[in-house]
Amino acid sequence: MFSLTYADGHLLSTDPARIDLDLVHHWLSTDAYWALGRDRETTERSFAGSLPFGIYRPGDGRQVAVARVVTDGATFAWLCDVYVDRAARGRGLGGWLAGAVRDHLAELGVRRILLCTNDAHQVYAGVGFTPLDNPQRWMQLDRRPPVTPITGKEQSSTTPLTVEA
Repeated sequence: MFSLTYADGHLLSTDPARIDLDLVHHWLSTDAYWALGRDRETTERSFAGSLPFGIYRPGDGRQVAVARVVTDGATFAWLCDVYVDRAARGRGLGGWLAGAVRDHLAELGVRRILLCTNDAHQVYAGVGFTPLDNPQRWMQLDRRPPVTPITGKEQSSTTPLTVEA
C-alpha cells in the first residue's frame, strides 16, 4: 500500500479497505457526469478490479476524494473516477491526487497513463498530462447505452425524451 500526507494533514492512501464505497457510489452516481445513474454493484465491481486512491480529512478521517486506476502495474494505466467532494474543492486536492497517482505508477514502471475529462484539463495539465499526440491512432469500442443529460438514466432507443413544465 502507498500513502502520503498533504501539507494540511489530508491523508492519501491506496488501502482498498479505507474506501467508503457507499459514499463513492453516491458521489459518482449523482454528481459525476460520466457515471450518473451507475448502480452500486457496478461501482463495487469496478473498484474491486482497480487500484483505488482515497483522500481522507485530517481529524475525523472522513473520505473527501477518490480515484481509481485500471492497470497491469507494469506498462499501462487508465486513470478514472476521479472525484473530489464539493465541500473539499478549491484546496488543491485534485491536483495532488493526480500527481500522487502519476508518481506512484512511475515507481511501478508504468510509462503510459490515459484519462478522459470534459472539464478538468487544467488540473491534469498541472501534473504533466497533455492531449494525445496522434489521436487518429487511438480507437474505442463504446458499448454504453445513450444517457439522457437531464436524468442521467439510460435512454430508451424507442421512447423520445420529453420534459414537462
